[in-house]
Amino acid sequence: MKDIYVSLIMLIAIGAHQNYAQEKLKVAVVGLNHDHAHEIMRAFQQERIQLLGIAENDPDLIARYKKDYQVPDNLFYPDTKTMLNKVSPQVVMAYNPINEHVAVAEICLPMKIPLMVEKPLATTVADAQRMAQLARDNDTHLLVNFETTWYASNQRLKTLVGESEFGKITKMIAKDGHQGPKEIGCSKEFLAWLTDPVKNGGGAVMDFGCYGANLMTWLQNGKRPIAVTALTKQLKPEVYPKVDDDATIMVEYEDAVGIIEASWDWSYSIKSLQVYGAESSYHAPNGKTLIKNTNPVESESIALTEDYYRDHISYLEALLSGKISPENDLSSLSNNLIVVEILEAAKKSAETGMRVEL
Repeated sequence: MKDIYVSLIMLIAIGAHQNYAQEKLKVAVVGLNHDHAHEIMRAFQQERIQLLGIAENDPDLIARYKKDYQVPDNLFYPDTKTMLNKVSPQVVMAYNPINEHVAVAEICLPMKIPLMVEKPLATTVADAQRMAQLARDNDTHLLVNFETTWYASNQRLKTLVGESEFGKITKMIAKDGHQGPKEIGCSKEFLAWLTDPVKNGGGAVMDFGCYGANLMTWLQNGKRPIAVTALTKQLKPEVYPKVDDDATIMVEYEDAVGIIEASWDWSYSIKSLQVYGAESSYHAPNGKTLIKNTNPVESESIALTEDYYRDHISYLEALLSGKISPENDLSSLSNNLIVVEILEAAKKSAETGMRVEL
């Protein structure tokens, strides 16, 4: 009798393990030349996801990732189409140059495979609109991953500024960037396209300007700004000869203004968000800290009790299981179409020296 009981327990345990394995998010990856790909590869190494395939044709990148993450040979495919003819993922995650996002969308979305790209959505409004049309025509999710989406400080800030006692937002300031992609040691493959005016669409204005545009669109509940004015600079032309390395963008709303400071020239890495109301302000200097100010010298540390998703994997698990809808959130298509509009207007303003109306 005891043997039967033990056998039953073992069978239950095996079944539970199998169910757990089946519940892992089934992911296919397109491209490895974006250094953010290390995030999904760490998830693979930690057995948080089920990796079905990787579309990559650079032999050096393939060899490096095989060595670093013990990826089997049979998971690599020469291109996206070949991979998706062999495997059926729940989602494709793209880690390739920004101007190539549209090509991935043209393959995935007609196959009704949800797609998440790294920020920003596209390099041009035309590409963004093409991708959006594919998503709508095929009723398939198209999402964008920003690191700052998973900051508990930003999520709590949004809740607090939405409360009646805060009142209307009058000013938003986003500071994003670091010492520079070369200076912090980005891979040569990443640098090759990140500093290319076509593949990345620009320099710091795209790489870090998108964070502020994303957060401000969210804080304004999906409202499009009325105008954008921007200044871009090459403070290190000997390091970044083809693109800007510093950008200041002013985003105008009817009753508020946003200032985006995006740079590869900061003294240190920074992702900071400040939001001001009539009588108080909130400052999220990083993902784990939120401060309330009622005047310049009186500050209060706010507890981060906001229950949100810790990363894009947990978010996708909830979304694809039908627990949430991405309407107007930071990853949503509606938000990120406006982000690309802001970035394109910013580049035009910097080029012409004129205020650009949307």
